[in-house]
Amino acid sequence: MVNHAGREEILVTKVEEILAYKGDEVCTVSPEQTVREALKTMADKNVGALIVLDGDDVVGIVSERDYARKAAAERSPSDEKPVRTIMSGDVVYVRPSHTVEEAMALMTDKHIRHLPVFEGDRLVGLVSIGDLVKASIAEKDFVIEQLESYIRGALR
Repeated sequence: MVNHAGREEILVTKVEEILAYKGDEVCTVSPEQTVREALKTMADKNVGALIVLDGDDVVGIVSERDYARKAAAERSPSDEKPVRTIMSGDVVYVRPSHTVEEAMALMTDKHIRHLPVFEGDRLVGLVSIGDLVKASIAEKDFVIEQLESYIRGALR
């Protein structure tokens, strides 16, 4: 699809379509790596969260927000502490078949900004609130363009 500005856009309604467009690369960290190493990885990869893996098992997620709320609030330096001390262990996730709206509602309800995507027991991606908002806006722009085109045609 091409929008009114001449830019190509992809109409996205499911999480799997976001992953197909943005890719399925997931940045990870182990629970024993230091907070400093996790922050460096986030900065190097330009991401706001990392999946915490113990071997092949997802045991948590750590985000810039976790650092700001848990580690930075401590009086003593926490950068050398292990990631497990600040990670969120209760991992909220979606399936590829979830809609963008379902994922956004879950993020809003749980006050989170990143959602791992699981197919069965396998981690297949990670979506952020930014990914979902971008997809939602593109979908609404598409509908508006279709309605405007219909109205212009009906007025002729």
